[in-house]
Amino acid sequence: MTAKVYSGFQARETCSPWCGASSAPRFWTYTVNTAPSWVATLYWWLTPMFVVIVTVGGSGVGKSVMLKMLIGLLKPDGGSVRFDGQEVTGMSERQLSQLRQRIAMLFQAGALFDSMTVGENVAYGLEEHFRETMSVNDRRDRVQWALELVGLPGIQDMDPADLSGGMRKRVALARSIAVQPEVVLYDEPTTGLDPVATKNVDEMIRRTADDFGVTSVVISHDMASTFRIGDRISMLHGGKIVVTGTAEEVLASPHPALREFVETSGLVAPAGGGQA
Repeated sequence: MTAKVYSGFQARETCSPWCGASSAPRFWTYTVNTAPSWVATLYWWLTPMFVVIVTVGGSGVGKSVMLKMLIGLLKPDGGSVRFDGQEVTGMSERQLSQLRQRIAMLFQAGALFDSMTVGENVAYGLEEHFRETMSVNDRRDRVQWALELVGLPGIQDMDPADLSGGMRKRVALARSIAVQPEVVLYDEPTTGLDPVATKNVDEMIRRTADDFGVTSVVISHDMASTFRIGDRISMLHGGKIVVTGTAEEVLASPHPALREFVETSGLVAPAGGGQA
């Protein structure tokens, strides 16, 4: 199997450059009761590695809550969350810390620390997880590599307040990939961005998956973005994943909530609508 080399990091054709010796796909299973107000059970699909998976749904349906439960930031009232055969819900803080070395998350607003420089923000996860195993120079090189990857070389000394919204999202992505995770979770990464910045973020998500084999799990209500980047698309509605499939399968789905969501976005004409 031929390997690619990216700035000193080795990438296998069927695996991310940092996911270890095994290139076999792993799976995420998720079946959980999320809150007393949710009478239904939420079912998460089996998640193959190395793809971009997008979940859409209306505001307030629990998309962000779902992501946070996947890495133990929130605990469900019942059910199971398993990653690579490991039960997440019963993990200790130490085990969760180890899990978060493998799974990074990009929050809605980027969640940069305003009291830190860009470089310090990108290095945050490295300081948290790899202080004992990486030298200062290696951490500095990793920060430079991550910023170059998202198209922002040489801005380590800038402050987050000096960045545009799109740049903040890209710095947040650099922070996520600096720890070289197997999976990146994106919580509405294009919210509040103009169309050009949205396209740039979409391209970075797609590139991270295609060039490095990192699995991306994206939460969104932007249907144009969803169809631009998603290998598989699911819809969360009424506490359940009601539809999942490829873009073509989702567009062909007759599910009424999904039809309304897609047609309202303007990507397809409403059934029976339009002009002859």
